[in-house]
Amino acid sequence: MKALILNSGMGSRMGALTAEHPKCMTEISGRETILSRQLTQMADFGVERVVMTTGLFDRVLEDYCRSLDLPLDLTFVKNPVYDRTNYIYSIYCAREELKDDDILMMHGDLVFENSVLESVLSGDESCMAVSSACPLPEKDFKAVVKEGRIEKVGIEFFDDAVAAQPLYRLKRDDWVEWLSRIEAFCEQGNVKCYAENAFNEASGRILLRPADVGERLCAEIDNPEDLARVSERLREVESRTVYMCFSADMLHSGHMAIIRRAARLGRLTVGVLSDEAVISYRRYPLLPFAERRALFENIRGVSRVVEQRTLSYRENLERWKPDYVVHGDDWVTGFQKPVREEVLATLAEYGGKLVEFPYSSDEKYKKLESRARADLSLPDVRRARLRRAIEMKGTVSVLEAHSGITGLIVENTVVYEGGEARQFDAMWVSSLCDSTAKGKPDIELVDMTSRFRTIDDIMEVTTKPIIFDGDTGGLTEHFVYTVRSLERMGVSAVIIEDKTGLKKNSLFGTEVAQTQDSIENFSAKIAAGKRAQKTKEFMIIARIESLILERGMEDALERAFAFVKAGADGIMIHSRRKEPDEIFTFVERFRKEDQTTPLVVVPTSFNQVTEEEFKERGVNVVIYANQLTRTGFPAMQNAARTILLHRRAKECDDLCMPIKEIINLIPEEE
Repeated sequence: MKALILNSGMGSRMGALTAEHPKCMTEISGRETILSRQLTQMADFGVERVVMTTGLFDRVLEDYCRSLDLPLDLTFVKNPVYDRTNYIYSIYCAREELKDDDILMMHGDLVFENSVLESVLSGDESCMAVSSACPLPEKDFKAVVKEGRIEKVGIEFFDDAVAAQPLYRLKRDDWVEWLSRIEAFCEQGNVKCYAENAFNEASGRILLRPADVGERLCAEIDNPEDLARVSERLREVESRTVYMCFSADMLHSGHMAIIRRAARLGRLTVGVLSDEAVISYRRYPLLPFAERRALFENIRGVSRVVEQRTLSYRENLERWKPDYVVHGDDWVTGFQKPVREEVLATLAEYGGKLVEFPYSSDEKYKKLESRARADLSLPDVRRARLRRAIEMKGTVSVLEAHSGITGLIVENTVVYEGGEARQFDAMWVSSLCDSTAKGKPDIELVDMTSRFRTIDDIMEVTTKPIIFDGDTGGLTEHFVYTVRSLERMGVSAVIIEDKTGLKKNSLFGTEVAQTQDSIENFSAKIAAGKRAQKTKEFMIIARIESLILERGMEDALERAFAFVKAGADGIMIHSRRKEPDEIFTFVERFRKEDQTTPLVVVPTSFNQVTEEEFKERGVNVVIYANQLTRTGFPAMQNAARTILLHRRAKECDDLCMPIKEIINLIPEEE
């Protein structure tokens, strides 16, 4: 596409303002002229070639355009009889430069906001800027519109007409038709009329649509009064503010395109979702918030970058009150629909507007996203994520997995509610569930080689961090090798309990004989494990059984502080009581002395407490330790009984998940 800018007029009605340069060089603000604004807009919208007609002060005009140093291929064509002809003859003079492409044509004294130019350029058909919101002018252009097409353009038309401005986007075939009539007019000596007179004779063969710009700025400057009015409107336009929100840690061409479009509407503020918001609804961010914020701070057109702490926009909209919020139209349906509705309601409170651009899915981005997920599964990346998730969210949610398929359930289960999304942050590989899946008792009978195979099965198809149930840790000499193996595999943490001897499940409490290790011995085991580590990311978490074994709160706290001193990266406090009182008491007293060491709970018995309550009290990791196992086995047992009862599988089908949905859980290699 070429732009044609008509600048060969005298500009005599501007008085002294055009005594030394053409009208298009008149300043409309402290930093731009009419022409510098037009040319900057051309460059911003990707128009590379500009043909400009000139007249009086042609050398001044050419030097000025080159001084702007814009990425434009400029061609200047002088109308030698500019003082005795209208711009129809200027077009005739430039005709050889204008026959081979679509044309964006405008008068050189026209000022328009970016969204107007976008409207004109966005369609697939020829169009002219009109305004159904403006009153019909007495002496300026009007367009006669019938059945969705422009039939006539001129100052004399009032019936079936709307206000119009000389800003055209013309497809090549339509332009060639119009240009041929311009040539005929000029060769017959009709050089003092408007070019639109030639259009009116050829309009039956030209499909020109009206592009309604409404109340947006699109106006010519003919005299000082126009200049004052347009400059004031322009100040209003340029004081507008725009808000967008991103979570992205990878930017692609689609992101850049929508940022450019948003920046054309006004001064753009980008809200970057907090790490906690991203990890809660999407996936673990490859870059932390500070680095994601820096990405946007270095993008041209972004005026300010702020944090958006949740998927809800309300807090930031109420604070910044942007004139526009920009988003793709992909949130009209789906889980973000309530977020959109809240945005609309908030904007309505102060008169803001929502602008939605068509969402386009970028295949390159899908590949990048797939690669990012692959990177997240790598041992060195995966191992560090539990620590960082705790730092980002404060409290993380963990669900047990005992096989590849249960790992995929933990990985992919997302709940959408009220525009928010929630998912699990990590997986718990439990000795109880691992043993149960293999039909073995939970007495450390399943050896580490077998348990490591379970970890391999899960890691092969998932990306989320893994916390490993290490039971008692075994002999100290064995525990150091377990630590090294888990660390090398990419496991994030191991939890070991301060008991010795044959392992019995904690929920039996004092009903079975269980021996608690001494503080000294268990501290030594922790210290040996920490010395065996090769990286700083791996965590050894000490599980305290004092409350389970009814040894009292003081014993539990004494052990907790001793184990932290020995090097434990976290403390798990356990209880088999249904009431959470003693857990809350432990957390409160521990936090008075230690505000930083992560605290872990497993609310199997005290299951009425929400994660929000745990977070308020200072708990960092909530593990749902056996729920998939406990719900899965009854379902399978019921299916087996149903088949036996009916001696066929038909009745069982209502209990079954479609096999296609199961297959869809399983990732395919790309």
